[in-house]
Amino acid sequence: MQIETIAITGGIGSGKSVVCRMLAYMGHEVYDCDSRAKAIMDHSRQIKESISARISPDCITPEGDIDRKMLSSIVFADSAMLETLNAIVHQAVREDICRHREALGQAGVEKVFVETAILYQSGLDMMVDEVWEVTAPIPLRIERVCRRNSVTPAEASARIEAQEAYRPDRSHNRIRYIANDGIHPLLPRLNSLLSK
Repeated sequence: MQIETIAITGGIGSGKSVVCRMLAYMGHEVYDCDSRAKAIMDHSRQIKESISARISPDCITPEGDIDRKMLSSIVFADSAMLETLNAIVHQAVREDICRHREALGQAGVEKVFVETAILYQSGLDMMVDEVWEVTAPIPLRIERVCRRNSVTPAEASARIEAQEAYRPDRSHNRIRYIANDGIHPLLPRLNSLLSK
């Protein structure tokens, strides 16, 4: 069975996780790329070996765990190393999504949502049938990031700008927008999208 795959994406503070929680509450399958990537990294010997060989052996502790502090200090100081890490992890996540989707299809599930902040960088845009992009005004996003991450407005703004500095050279041919601006209610918009 061919399972419909829809990406839920949006910048930091846009509220894509809120949309995904609503979809899950409504009974839909939601694959969270962030949490799955962390779990895959923690349990994959192959990923740990790749990180050790291609980034630095110092990123793996004597117990065989990933030293995330060391890894972050290396990759965020060197864009080439960050690209290397992303290539390692994105490939593993794409393969995991394929396995997950296949299992859901065999169970008779017709639709799965994939939550991702980095749709184009990860290559996931090539794997989905449709994209639902969650949007919100920048001041509201800054407020949300400050509240959630306990950072200053300047730090929140810098994170938003860093994320939005990436401009994909392509866009998906089926994009739907969800305004999460605190004015327009989300549920009617989700129900409208789900009924199409």
